Amino acid sequence: MEEQHRSLDQLDTLLIRTMREQPRVGFLELSRRTGVSRATVQARVSRLETAGVITGYGPDLDLPAAGYPVLAFVTLQIAQGGLDEIAAELDRVPEVLDAYGTTGSADVACRVAAGSHQHLQEVLIRINRIPAVVRSTSEVALSEVVAPRCLPLLESGQLPRPTRVPAYRTG
Repeated sequence: MEEQHRSLDQLDTLLIRTMREQPRVGFLELSRRTGVSRATVQARVSRLETAGVITGYGPDLDLPAAGYPVLAFVTLQIAQGGLDEIAAELDRVPEVLDAYGTTGSADVACRVAAGSHQHLQEVLIRINRIPAVVRSTSEVALSEVVAPRCLPLLESGQLPRPTRVPAYRTG
């Protein structure tokens, strides 16, 4: 499968920013806030959904407020060819927030949430009991330095907002 890269323009990014700041905003309000027609807003959002840029509208969660104040980064070295097994096993561990195949000394990197340090230790023991795990390393997060974000990245590479007026060229 060939990876497809889609460049976002200023309107796409503005729509995404507005939707992130006000998740319950409707198309009419998006139109008012962005200064473009409701039909344009609806078409753009639909295109962003179809392209897989917008993947959902779920609520953002504060895990400490939900009873999971301990966050750890866990790296795994796994047995050769064990990625499918690891993926299936980690999927059964609800405390594993996400996991990625990686390059470098570790094969898999995970974010793990727990209700306490004792709870984290129990999760780490469970992960280490997965047969394909050769070695694990964990680091506990002490504080959040930069919150999860996407908008600065999108805004740094955005294309200019499309216009119906042709650009003036100097010759």
